Amino acid sequence: MMFFEGSEKKVEAVLKTGHNSLRALGKPFWETMVAQANATILSSVHNDDCDAYLLSESSLFVWDDRFLMLTCGTTTLVQAVTEFLKHFSQNELAMLTYQRKNEYQSHLQKSSFDEDLAALSQLLPGCAWRLGHLDGHHNYIFHSDAPYQPDANDATAELLMYHIQGPAAEYLRRNDQTVEGVRELFDWQSMLPDFQFDDFLFEPFGYSMNGIRGDRYVTVHVTPQEDSSYVSFESNLDQAELLPVLNQLLRRLNPQSYDLISFNLDAELDHDARAQRVDQALQDLAVGYRMRFAHYLVPPSQPLAAIQL
Repeated sequence: MMFFEGSEKKVEAVLKTGHNSLRALGKPFWETMVAQANATILSSVHNDDCDAYLLSESSLFVWDDRFLMLTCGTTTLVQAVTEFLKHFSQNELAMLTYQRKNEYQSHLQKSSFDEDLAALSQLLPGCAWRLGHLDGHHNYIFHSDAPYQPDANDATAELLMYHIQGPAAEYLRRNDQTVEGVRELFDWQSMLPDFQFDDFLFEPFGYSMNGIRGDRYVTVHVTPQEDSSYVSFESNLDQAELLPVLNQLLRRLNPQSYDLISFNLDAELDHDARAQRVDQALQDLAVGYRMRFAHYLVPPSQPLAAIQL
């Protein structure tokens, strides 16, 4: 049986006003950072606001004042974070968060969240939380403890889908799939108009996509293995644009369960009819974000209802 750990680790860091642009550091700096996580840069797209790098394990987005990096598998993202903190002291940072989802096979990871936390705490004062049941799906987050106030439009959502089913899942597991076929399956151009896309189809299967439009981003990662399938979507789209995208992905991929994680979305996450919310947690973070976590189970053979945010 082929196994790959799809669940991502994630870091976001924001520099204080007045600092030189992170984009000006150039690709060699970010290649070094990515290598610390045991990943490589595959390709990139750029616009006036953002550089988006597609990685061998997930994605990296760089704006002038911040960066966001996600890695999956058995990557060592914490080593990339500690490398970054060698170049930028806590006095130069406005905010940093480090996030980690529980894994299918945590014993295969190079470190635990507790070990990551110990490494980060040596370089940056902060605190950590766990949202979700310890014996079920849950999410860990560490954040710096300096006061920070995010912009009013600084909100993100993550949809993490498990055990996808149906025609789309079957195609994503086929040995003869093509990148053109995957694009047609998702229909990115219609779902996300005016975005610039960069994607990659892995061997024997697996798919990643980055999209940027101005300072807005989307990223999707597909691990379709039947016994451990996982698909993640993350974006900072505003709520009105976000909801149709989330619902289309759920309809297409038909997961048996999923998580919804959000930061500073206006309304409480809710869902009705088909999916049963079996866990939810809310935490106000000292860095100005309200983090919400919810886990849903989807009973078989019932019509899908739309997500409400």
